[in-house]
Amino acid sequence: MEISCKDFKVGRCEGQKVVDGETMPLVLQPLEPSKSDTKSLLSALKQNKDWFEQVLIRNSAVLLRGFDVKNAEDFNDIIEAFGWDETRYTGAGLREHVYKRVWTANEGPLSEFIYFHHEMVVIKESPEKVMFFCEIPPPEGGQTPLVPSFRVTERMLEEFPEAVEEVEAKGLKYTFTAPSKNDTSSIRGKGWEDGFGTTDKAEAERRAKALGMDMEWLPGGGVKTIMAPRALTEVFDGRKGRRMWFNAVVGMHGKETSSAMLADGTEIPETFVKRCEQIIEEESIQFKWEKGDVLFLDNMALLHGRRPSLPPRKVLVAICK
Repeated sequence: MEISCKDFKVGRCEGQKVVDGETMPLVLQPLEPSKSDTKSLLSALKQNKDWFEQVLIRNSAVLLRGFDVKNAEDFNDIIEAFGWDETRYTGAGLREHVYKRVWTANEGPLSEFIYFHHEMVVIKESPEKVMFFCEIPPPEGGQTPLVPSFRVTERMLEEFPEAVEEVEAKGLKYTFTAPSKNDTSSIRGKGWEDGFGTTDKAEAERRAKALGMDMEWLPGGGVKTIMAPRALTEVFDGRKGRRMWFNAVVGMHGKETSSAMLADGTEIPETFVKRCEQIIEEESIQFKWEKGDVLFLDNMALLHGRRPSLPPRKVLVAICK
C-alpha cells in the first residue's frame, strides 16, 4: 500500500524507528503552510478516511504534526471526522471529561511513570484506537513511549518458549483492589464508584460482570476485582498474523494494589516477568511532544505508557472501537 497521499506529506520526528519495514510513528504533515489550519485538515481526513485507516493499521502509529490544532474542540472534530464509535473508558486511571469525546489522559502525579499497556487490555472488549492530543508540551520528560507488541512476543518466545506456551495454555488471572472514592495521589487512584458510575454495589456487580469481572467486597468499602481467564497473546485480523503481547503481566504483577498469576493460582516466575519488562523497555519508541500534535495508535498492536514529566503537561485522549 502506498503511504503517499495527495493531501499530506510524510515527515520525520526524533526517535521514530523502522520496525519490520514500518515507520513508527509515521509522521504526516501539511502539504504547504496554507493548508495547516484545522478546517483543511478535517477536509483532508474526511476525503482520505479509508486510506488513513489502512495506514494506521499498517504503521500502528500515525502522528499528525504541523497542523494548527489548538484545543479539545479541534481535537474532538478530528476524531468525529472518522465516524468511529466511542468507547467508555474502564480502568484505574483518573480521567476528567473535557469536551464531548475528549478526556484528560491521566490525572495522577506527573512524577510517576505509567507503565506500558494496551488500553483496557484486561476487560472483554478492548478499544481498537487510542488518540492523544498535546495541548501543552512538557518542558522535560513526559513522552508517550510506544512498543510494537509483536516484537515482545517474538523475543519472549526466543528466551522462554516453554514458559510462554504454558502461560498461554493455562491463561492469566488478574486482581485489582480499588477504594470506594478516588485517590488523586495515585496514577491508579480511581475508586469503584467512579469506575462503574454508581454507588450501588449490586449495580456495580452487574456492570463488572458485563466487562468479564468478578468482585469481592472488602472491609472499609473497597473492592477486589478478579479477571480470569485472560490470554497472554492475541492475533488480530489484518495485522499480518502477528502474535501480540496482549496482557498486563508486567504492569500488574506483584504490585501493591494488583496481581497477575496463572489462572489456576500458580505464580508466574519472577525471572519471566523481569526479563519481559526489560524487553519491553528495549523495544520502546519515543518522541518529544510538540504543541498541536495528534497521535493515533492501533491499540491492538502497540503498548504505550507515560514517562515522568516536569509540569506543565496537558495531553488529552479519546478512545474508539
